[in-house]
Amino acid sequence: MNLRRRFWAESVLAIATGILAVVTAVVPDWIEVVFRVDPDAGSGSAEWAAVAVLAVVSLCLALTARREHARTHALEA
Repeated sequence: MNLRRRFWAESVLAIATGILAVVTAVVPDWIEVVFRVDPDAGSGSAEWAAVAVLAVVSLCLALTARREHARTHALEA
């Protein structure tokens, strides 16, 4: 099976955003430490919004990678 670069890009980005979502859920203060900014004044709402956005992006990327994989498999069949 000869998968296109698009599949690999979508897969890697899905994994990366999924890992970031989990890391942000477990250690939410990393955003403030890395970027030296506190956008929500300590309430945690920005971190949970980031978790939600990253999770949705990861899911969308995983679904598009799956579709690309199925497309490639269908073309070869």
